[in-house]
Amino acid sequence: MKYAALWLAVACSWGTAQAGVDRAAFIELSTKVLKVEVSREQGGYSLGSGVLVAPQRLLTNCHVTRDAHQIHAYQYGVRLQAVAQISDVRRDLCLLIVPGLTGDGVVLGSSSSIGEGQSVSAIGYTGGMGIQNSSGEVVVLHPFDGGRVIQSTNWFTSGASGGGLFDDDLRLVGILTFRLRGGEAHYFSAPADWIKDLLARQADAREIASIPATELAYWQQPLTQQPRFLQAAVLERDSRWDDLEHLASGWTAMHEHESEPWYLRGLALQKLNRLTDARDALERSVNIAPTLALAWHRLGLVYSGLGMTAQAQSVQRRLRQLNPDLALQLAKSLLPN
Repeated sequence: MKYAALWLAVACSWGTAQAGVDRAAFIELSTKVLKVEVSREQGGYSLGSGVLVAPQRLLTNCHVTRDAHQIHAYQYGVRLQAVAQISDVRRDLCLLIVPGLTGDGVVLGSSSSIGEGQSVSAIGYTGGMGIQNSSGEVVVLHPFDGGRVIQSTNWFTSGASGGGLFDDDLRLVGILTFRLRGGEAHYFSAPADWIKDLLARQADAREIASIPATELAYWQQPLTQQPRFLQAAVLERDSRWDDLEHLASGWTAMHEHESEPWYLRGLALQKLNRLTDARDALERSVNIAPTLALAWHRLGLVYSGLGMTAQAQSVQRRLRQLNPDLALQLAKSLLPN
């Protein structure tokens, strides 16, 4: 009866979500994406999610377990206690050792196997209650620390941290980690590529204890110490175009063969109404990364602003293949007023 109730709850959660995976796959993944409950040293508790990545090994975010006195995971309705964890606080990934967990873990993928515009499914305990599935797509892949941090449109909030981001083949490509408040499509996942490093560090397992306050994840650092892509996201959110152009210019000078800084520079220049310079920067971006839909969309807008209607229409046709939604947005902007 206990298991029947569990499957009913999972099925209902699937039905209310935007189904990026089918019902059978969602039910299967619900046995491997688990609810994590943290009893905090200062009292009270917090909730998160975790992904079974190997036998009795559950991966979550360190910001979920930061103040832990005890940690429990729920599988098939059974509450199981973690006995140790292996931490990589800078990357915000903590691997829990949980005796009693069943199963071999999910199939591990890689951020290198996905691209901008590809559909992905975010599965976790958003709100700390039932498991939820949010469908979306990859917006940008940010090279960082031996992997590519995934920015996607999948909506998630507190309770989903530590959940899984899966591709269409149900491979784990990312761990849901954080969102930028006030931003659209600013949801970030740690690349699955980092998981293997933790799995190789079994000798570093330590008893469950709180993480020192001085140890912070890369995205929790003061803004000037965060990766450039996060600094840029904040500047874009706050419409600080001069500052974004300055940041992106320095970035292109050091990494001229990366597409993202050229895109960001083009975005800032367009907002500053320096359209010719914006065109040059955006053309550099799409030449480096021909599938970067955001850059193509922005380039189409710039072409339109420069009166280059034929080029803008050509971009719109290309976007139909890369991102139909952005293609439609561009088409609407090309209509005569």
